[in-house]
Amino acid sequence: MYAPAEEFWTQLLGHELVLDLASPFVVLGRLTAAHRDYLELEDADAHDLRDTQTTREKYVLECRLHGVRPNRGRIWISVRDVVGISKLADVLVD
Repeated sequence: MYAPAEEFWTQLLGHELVLDLASPFVVLGRLTAAHRDYLELEDADAHDLRDTQTTREKYVLECRLHGVRPNRGRIWISVRDVVGISKLADVLVD
């Protein structure tokens, strides 16, 4: 089912999201605004996967289980850099 872009972003506003980026970064935080070229998240964790030996999946699962540990009060992410979006609550826990 196709949803217009505005409707898609509206349903995600206020939710904690996981943004998988094309770079070795994963960003988690609460979506507060969506603009044509960028997303704005608050209480965000911008995590550089090169700084750890854990995988992207394990890091996101840890955040799902124990909560996001913000290292940014607010962050703007270019929509062009995002390759995947999910709600943190949708991350499956076995």
